[in-house]
Amino acid sequence: LRKVFKGEGRGSGPAGGPLCECGCVVEALEMSTGKIPFLEAVNGSDVLIPCTYLSCIGIKNLYFKWEFNDNGTMLTVLDSVIPIDNAEPMDVNIYRERVEYVGSSKGNNLSMVIWNVTFEDAGQYTCFGKNPKERGKNHSAIFTLYVVDELRVVDNTLKLIIVSGVGGCIALLMIFMLLKNFTIYVLDKIKEKNKECLVTSSGIDNTVNSLSGSRVTSKATPKKA
Repeated sequence: LRKVFKGEGRGSGPAGGPLCECGCVVEALEMSTGKIPFLEAVNGSDVLIPCTYLSCIGIKNLYFKWEFNDNGTMLTVLDSVIPIDNAEPMDVNIYRERVEYVGSSKGNNLSMVIWNVTFEDAGQYTCFGKNPKERGKNHSAIFTLYVVDELRVVDNTLKLIIVSGVGGCIALLMIFMLLKNFTIYVLDKIKEKNKECLVTSSGIDNTVNSLSGSRVTSKATPKKA
């Protein structure tokens, strides 16, 4: 890597670009700083500023650079050119102290590290790319760095109360459903038992009535002379 320290860097052109002519859903060149494009770091720590690129038509002499927004003035942090796909960049020019390029052709990685960050490092960093195959179209993605004295301790009291309340409601609901099912089971058993009793009682009554009828009939039979 070839480091060139300067007071300020070069500006960037406008961003934007057409859809890929090869039928890809993404743009011909797409720059990304991750799903969460910001980070809160402690003063004095080392920070990775991520960036990757994606191209569905391939690259040739891809020019990329990192820029820092210094109160509206875009200062170049580092820049270089990647000749072709799966190739490492040529000499990487670094224009700020405590910065190191850690990108790689594996995963199309253009990330950099800022060592021992200070409050002056806080702000917006733009990962910029320009692919000549797109006839000079520019693409970029922004990453925001926040620098603090110490990381804030998140108060989870309210969260714990909410989770406990929801858990309690779910437990009560489960107990209610168990009691309901048990009550229905007991009532069904009682109904079955009552039906058995009614059937038995009806059978006994029919037997008694039959015997009574037989006795009456036998008494009414006249004797032969």
